[in-house]
Amino acid sequence: MRVVVLVSGAGSTMAALLEASRAADYGATIVAVGADRSDARGLELARAAGVATFVVPFAQYDDRSAWDRALAERVVDAGADLVVGAGFMRILGPPVLRAAPVVNVHPALLPAFPGAHAVRSALQYGVTVTGATVHFMDEGVDTGPIIAQEPVAVRADDDEHSLHARIKPVEQRLLVDTVGRLARHGWRVHGRHVHLGSQPSPSPDSSGSPVSADSPDSPGNTKEEAR
Repeated sequence: MRVVVLVSGAGSTMAALLEASRAADYGATIVAVGADRSDARGLELARAAGVATFVVPFAQYDDRSAWDRALAERVVDAGADLVVGAGFMRILGPPVLRAAPVVNVHPALLPAFPGAHAVRSALQYGVTVTGATVHFMDEGVDTGPIIAQEPVAVRADDDEHSLHARIKPVEQRLLVDTVGRLARHGWRVHGRHVHLGSQPSPSPDSSGSPVSADSPDSPGNTKEEAR
């Protein structure tokens, strides 16, 4: 499976995906890394690994729809079967969502605490357990179908920094595992339920084969402007 990874910053999660993809049995190949800013350090890591990169700077476009179309063109040009948001800080619109299914990782157990301040919100609410969620993206903010989740306990002495520091490696591990399983097994989305190809399907058309972005059963997209 051909994967395009989108980054906005240091690229540590993207680096974890690149490392995993070196294994012959992983199932996914990172064919390009894209960013919305030319100074994203993740671009340097990708180039050092011999992966093609591209930049679609938001400020160079007259409006969001024009930027979305430009980004979608780069995704299509790369021949992406799947797009993975790895610390990408912009909402993705319909052109990108139609170009390929998009997967994102979020530092909370959705649907609890969506948005850019999930860790802070979890602490303020007083929960004892939060975690990480990998989900397909739609046009809302962290509202797409959930693929995988993993809990992280909240400690009595946690602050935003310490809790986020413990969630981050869980996010990376969960995303790497999930992308590999999607690539190897395929998936079907029915309503809010994601079924991997190796899992029992509730109906005959939930075969586990990848769903195209324009299928009525396909996922949508989710993203935040500043996470």
